[in-house]
Amino acid sequence: MTVRIERPAAHLAELVMDRPEALNALSTDQARRLRDVVQEVAADRRVSAIVLCSAVSSAFCVGADLKERGRLDDDQLRAQREVFVESFGAVLGIEVPIIAAVHRYALGGGCELALCCDLVVAADDAVFGLPEVGLGLVPGGGGTQLLSRRVGLNRALDLILTGRRVTAAEALDLGLADRGVPAGSARDAARQLAEGIAAQSPISLRAAKRAIRQGFETDLASGLQLEDRAWREAAFSADRREGVAAFSERRAPNWPSWGTGND
Repeated sequence: MTVRIERPAAHLAELVMDRPEALNALSTDQARRLRDVVQEVAADRRVSAIVLCSAVSSAFCVGADLKERGRLDDDQLRAQREVFVESFGAVLGIEVPIIAAVHRYALGGGCELALCCDLVVAADDAVFGLPEVGLGLVPGGGGTQLLSRRVGLNRALDLILTGRRVTAAEALDLGLADRGVPAGSARDAARQLAEGIAAQSPISLRAAKRAIRQGFETDLASGLQLEDRAWREAAFSADRREGVAAFSERRAPNWPSWGTGND
């Protein structure tokens, strides 16, 4: 399978891209498979954190499969576009925190997959880029919108209009990546980060992510209303009662919403 689900811990899922012959270039079938596994994991209420990673040593993902795309007529390209929109949208829209573990090349759609995640862990050897304008294209996996939200308008214009590549060090400086780690350790570091996140209240994680993501797109007053709804959702749940009890008893919490998504 070009994308598979692995479960290294009880409340953690890894989405592993594995198409080595194409450096994880996204064919229509692989994009469809990615969409399907994201939807499968999203429906599993036991999962509280996700890592998106690559089993291919030489790349995270080099973007769309241009060999396949070169064989498509306009109608086939339109049909493929719908699959890609659904695939990237599934990653961006998932309720639980998702972390990209990036090593070597994250180009085009590969860079956009990382941008669709909540956090990006980058190995020292990671290379990011959105080269679409040099191919007569425009970033179409969210790049024109997500990059500017991460790094600012002018930096996004610089990267997209030139199509230039950036190293992991520059990506960290720009805010394109969040944590830097030695080469060869991105997946382990992302997993460790995800395990720490997954230990928190599932209700609180979903509510906090929703408030942050939705609040970022609106004015402060509306954002504070979103925060209030998120607070109430968590505060009046069984998770809150368990969290307070566990703190008082100096033990790890056993969240009631684990495995059900309900309080």
